[in-house]
Order: sequence, then C-alpha cells, then structure tokens
Amino acid sequence: MKREILYQKIAGTIARQIKAGIWRVGDKLPSLRTISRENGISLNTAIQAYYELEKEGFIVASPKSGYFVNYKPLRLSAPATTQPPTKDTGEEEDYLISEVYRSIEDLSITRFSMGVPEDILLPIAKLNKELIRAMRSLPGSGTRYEDAQGSLKLRNDIARFTYNWNGNLTEEDIVITAGAGNATSLALLAITQRGDTIAVESPVYFGILQLANSLGLRVLELPTNPIVGIDPDALKKVLPQIKACILISNFSNPMGCCMPEENKKAVVKMLADYNIPLIEDDLYGDVFFENSRPKPCKAFDEEGLVLWCSSVSKTLAPGYRVGWIAPGKFKNAIIRQKKIHLISTPPLTQMAVANFMENSRYENHLHRLRRELHSNSLHFVQSIIDYFPEETKIVRPQGGFMIWVELDKKIDTTKLYYEAMRQRISIAPGRMFTLQDQFKNCMRLSYGQKWTPAIQERLMLLGDIIKKSI
Repeated sequence: MKREILYQKIAGTIARQIKAGIWRVGDKLPSLRTISRENGISLNTAIQAYYELEKEGFIVASPKSGYFVNYKPLRLSAPATTQPPTKDTGEEEDYLISEVYRSIEDLSITRFSMGVPEDILLPIAKLNKELIRAMRSLPGSGTRYEDAQGSLKLRNDIARFTYNWNGNLTEEDIVITAGAGNATSLALLAITQRGDTIAVESPVYFGILQLANSLGLRVLELPTNPIVGIDPDALKKVLPQIKACILISNFSNPMGCCMPEENKKAVVKMLADYNIPLIEDDLYGDVFFENSRPKPCKAFDEEGLVLWCSSVSKTLAPGYRVGWIAPGKFKNAIIRQKKIHLISTPPLTQMAVANFMENSRYENHLHRLRRELHSNSLHFVQSIIDYFPEETKIVRPQGGFMIWVELDKKIDTTKLYYEAMRQRISIAPGRMFTLQDQFKNCMRLSYGQKWTPAIQERLMLLGDIIKKSI
C-alpha cells in the first residue's frame, strides 16, 4: 500500500473514533512511536497521519506533551452565495479604508484587519543577509536602473517555481513588478480604457475597486459562493458587456473561496471564446492547507489571454514590494506601461528574493508558514464558535490568511469597527469590499499573527463586543 494512502487510512480510522466519542475532547492520543509500532508503519508515516488529523481540526499538538483531541462539531453554517445588485457602478468606502489602514504601524492594536503575516512568521534575519549579499554582487551596489522586464535571475527562479502547478513558463514570459497590486494596475492600464466595464467577484479586495475607480472603469460584481468562488453561469451572462475580468482564483481576499479546476477551465474557455482577457491575482495560491497547491487559471490558458499576477508580499517580505506578472500576449504592452510608470524595479530587493529562492529555502519557509497559518485558522474558527453569537456564519479556511464572517443583520460592522477600536482591536468591515450597498453585517478577520493566549483573549473580547451590539 502506498504511504500516502496508508497515513490517510490511519488518520481516517482515528477521526471516526473521535467522531464516535471513543476519544473525547482533551484526551491524550497514543504517542507517535506507539502508533508506529501498533500499525507496523514508519515513524514518518505516523507523523503524516497525525498531521492530517491536526490539519482537519481533530487534534492539537502540545509541545513536549503530545497530541490531544480537539474536535468539536462545527455548529456554524456557511454564508450563502452572494447576490450583488446588477448595476455596474457604485461608490467605494474610501474614508473607511483609510481609517482601517491608519493602524498599519500601531503595534498596540490587535490588527485582525491586516491580511499580511506578522514579522515573527518571516525569515527576516536570513533576508537581511541576502540584502547585504545582493549589495555586494550587483553593479553599482544595486543603485543602477536595470532592464524594464526585471531581474533575469529572479524571473528564472519564478519560472522554475511554477512547476508546483505544472506551469510551462520561462524567464521570458515574466515581468517583475512592484507587488501584485502594481501587476494588476499595469494589466488594467494595458488592456482597458476609461469607460470600459470589468467583472469581479463580490465581495472583492478593496484595492481592486479603488484601482478600477481611479481608472474610470465600471465594475460589475458577480455572485460568489464562499467555497467555490464565482458562478461561471453568471459570468457567461455578462460577457457581451465586459472588456476584462479580474479574479482571485485561489483563496480569495476577503472571502477565502477557491475555484475548482473545472470552473477555472470553464471560465478560461468562455473568456477565450469572446477574446476577453483575465487578470488573475494568484497572491495566495502558495498558502494552501491541503496536500497540493491548487492550479491557477493560467495553467489552462492556451490563447495567452490570462495575465497571471503574484508576489512574495504575503509569504516572505511585504515591504519589499516584489511581484510579477506573466502577461501572455500582452507582454509588450505591460513592459511599455512599466517603462511609463516605474522605469524599472529596485534591483536590491529583487536579488535578495532571488537569492533566498535558491536551494529550496523558499519552499521550506512556505512549508513552515503554511503549517503555522493552518494551525492559526483552526484556533480562530474554534474561538469564533466559542465566543461569537450562535447565528454567526463562517467558512473553514482552505488556505490564505482570511476568515469571512457574517453576523446578525442587525449588526453594522462599520459601527462595530469603531466600538472594537476603543478596545484597540481592528477589523475590516464588509462594506470595504464592495461598491454596492451590501455586506454591512460582514467582516474580514486575518489570522496572520502568531497564535497566543493573548490573541485568544482578544477574540473573546471581540465576541463580547459583538454580542452587546445585537
């Protein structure tokens, strides 16, 4: 029997025993060596079985103590598929967005609003060494302009890294940008004109809405399921109206949904039939909690119409602003826009990231980050179950950094934001993520912090604030 099937079989047996009440919450499970000996398996296979159980929320590991049952049936239901108004315009909550971002550098605030990993989860000391190494190796110590397409070494590393989703990219297919947001901006500048209409998810990352409004674009928000993403049939209906589509296909911000492969294939094909470009923000694709990375829409692009955007801002170094775009047939247009708006991107941070990607260090870091974030997500879900009102609706995260929370309709999360801030807690109100009059009782919470008893206490306090708001 293959090892992968064997550890899943053992994990499944223990999971069924936990569900049946043979093992109860708080019970200590047999040690890894005991599981190994009793099942005639290697220690590594036993570790994999327990990791599978931990990933699914059945058990938790306690340092130097072992593994303990943590399973409680998820009593919270998921939000329904969103039904945004059909009108193609609206207003962004610019003032609210500015208010939320005022806390970005205030470490005295518990920032459940910020969708980035905390410093403690990042390899900062190693990156510092790579910056020094880059300074010593680059011409002019990194002070010179470079080719507009970006660092050849970094582009080569990124192209090689796409093997994770069977990508067939080379360094010539990639253009370096100042983060994924800049990649999206360059893409819209290259393929749209003022007055064009674009289709997006609903809710959608507020930065996309701000960018679209600044460029004079009209926005159509599509019905979106909190687990599988946009409704392909809804997209099909609006194809004659739109010039481009923007999707966060894997673990979307803010809802956390992940499009199934069949939906990705269907979307890519229908857009190709109408010769409509797809700007794909795959910023969270590497932060997956299952066994393998989900493929982006780019994996199914045969016409060069998918502009695949990503960066290391959510996984390695938010402040470095190192991102990229694989723009397909729009490569020359993207480089032209980059020359106009950026000239070039900073060589130092590009080289530091490229150096860090060598010798599997980035893959090893991602593995540790995924485990930490997945554990955080389980703690957050359990805390929401324990401390928030019973009518609260959430979806167990499949990856990424975010939990989308739907509260009682009587609660206005914009007002809740100000109430929580009095206790030094920052949330992201749902109204930030739409141009329409919707999601007023929703919020986005980020679990990018190191889980501690203090974080648990802050979630308990937030739950109390919510209960008092009803």
